[in-house]
Amino acid sequence: MMIETKDLTKKFGALTAVEGVTLSVAEGEVFGFLGPNGAGKTTTVRMLCSLISRTSGEARIGGYDVGDDEGSLRARKMIGLVSDNVGLYEVLSAYRNLEIYGRLYGVPEARRRENIEKLLTMLGLWEKRDVAAGTFSKGMKQKLAVARALVHDPEVVFMDEPTANLDPESAKTVREFILELKKERRTIFLNTHNLDEAERVCDRIAILNTRLMATGTPGELESMVGGKKVVVELARPSEAVVAALNERYAGFTVAPGGTRLTFAPSDPDGQIPDVVEAVVRAGGRVRYAGVEGSSLESTYLQLVKGEAR
Repeated sequence: MMIETKDLTKKFGALTAVEGVTLSVAEGEVFGFLGPNGAGKTTTVRMLCSLISRTSGEARIGGYDVGDDEGSLRARKMIGLVSDNVGLYEVLSAYRNLEIYGRLYGVPEARRRENIEKLLTMLGLWEKRDVAAGTFSKGMKQKLAVARALVHDPEVVFMDEPTANLDPESAKTVREFILELKKERRTIFLNTHNLDEAERVCDRIAILNTRLMATGTPGELESMVGGKKVVVELARPSEAVVAALNERYAGFTVAPGGTRLTFAPSDPDGQIPDVVEAVVRAGGRVRYAGVEGSSLESTYLQLVKGEAR
């Protein structure tokens, strides 16, 4: 595992910001961290990046214990961080900002130039490379901060709300960039409030509210509060259709009137074409066939409110 924690806890005096978090993130995985404001997401990232100490528990990056000096130093070399505060040198150009950080990480000159050009090009900033960062829009600054976190080719990238307050076009660019990093098998730990974003780019998602509420793929989380069901609307009632579907799928509900059929196959999203084909073969006419049921949003809200445990 590239990231591992066990009973990770952080207290600020009497306030417990993070309580007993145990999780693991595999190499090459995009791992989403969801939670309301004040849930402890940023505090967790800061502990994992050795920016603040932990109160108790364990945390490792690439097998290195981030709680001791030697392990922390080795882990930091593997990490890139996009923080909630971009913190650029605003009087310097975009290129110079990245060059400084590349030098700090000891990236050789030829590789540094190659990385800077690649990153600025991917994020649509190459034409602005000689422009002072202080003149950039908020979205451009955020994209430059993303490039800065990657200039030394880190194996693990922590992103704390990388698309927060960005316009749709800039947010789309950053999401596409995350997917490109995923192709490179980099491990990405993504803090986000954006449920749609998490569902699009993350392999697994953890929901945090000071303590860890649940972890799983988007589909696994959705199934925790009822799961998805297939709903078929027929043009007219048909006992033959119901009988045909009953042979293949269990747990039918037939609404009054006999035209609305609801059931839960093993793969609701993937089996819609098979369901429609079975209806047609049995002589039925489909007015509507689709998937209804819990969403990631409903799961998130129920878990955070403590209604699902």
